[in-house]
Amino acid sequence: MGIKSFQGARETVKKEYSTPIMVEDYMTKKLVTFKPEQSILEVMEQFTKYNISGGPVLDDNNFLVGIISEADCMKTISESRYFNMPILDKNVEKYMTKNVETIPHDISIFDAAGIFHKNNRRRLPVLKNGILVGQISRKDIVIAALKLSGQNWK
Repeated sequence: MGIKSFQGARETVKKEYSTPIMVEDYMTKKLVTFKPEQSILEVMEQFTKYNISGGPVLDDNNFLVGIISEADCMKTISESRYFNMPILDKNVEKYMTKNVETIPHDISIFDAAGIFHKNNRRRLPVLKNGILVGQISRKDIVIAALKLSGQNWK
């Protein structure tokens, strides 16, 4: 007869994440922002200076009113050539995206990945109680997933 060993009842171990998984943990908090009355030329200069491809547009009370991107700038460049008009007098308000999709600060990166997949955006402003607190990009989500995969998805 073989030897039997009893180690006691097995305990169920709940797996806890040791790495943060919330959007607010991975979002960019120091943002380059723009004003609606700013010229497109200034915006393009800021894009190259800070190596960014877009940013939120805030009104005088610092409320989010739009988002401006390189694609919006391409539209102004194209129109300026077509109509033979200088870019200098073009302002952000005319070309920015006004109906901005946002994301709450307190959702997981998994939910954020689903939102990015569904709406095909490169970046989303992050709001907390209606106030802009940051911006998350697809790249931020990829970085977060890589950090998690090293610890939890073995």
